[in-house]
Amino acid sequence: MKAQRLMWIAWPAFLMAGVMEMVVFAFVDPQALEWFNEPLNMSRQGVYTIAFFAFWGIIMAASGLTTLLSLSPFEVNRCPVPCDERPSDCAKFST
Repeated sequence: MKAQRLMWIAWPAFLMAGVMEMVVFAFVDPQALEWFNEPLNMSRQGVYTIAFFAFWGIIMAASGLTTLLSLSPFEVNRCPVPCDERPSDCAKFST
């Protein structure tokens, strides 16, 4: 289930990072970028690559937070130990 949730987060974020890359670099020339008033000494392809992974990471973080906030209280509080193996003093012990 965790792998499936990870793909729910990573795949749409990958697609949107590609879209953001196209939109941003349609208006911004990578050779004109500066960092602390110094020109960026990277190739266009290097800037594209770093920007893509930055966009992907930011969108994955936002999607992950959305997924976390969409969990029901049951999913959050569910004990991973099967009912018949739980100790009797477990706070989540139920019959």
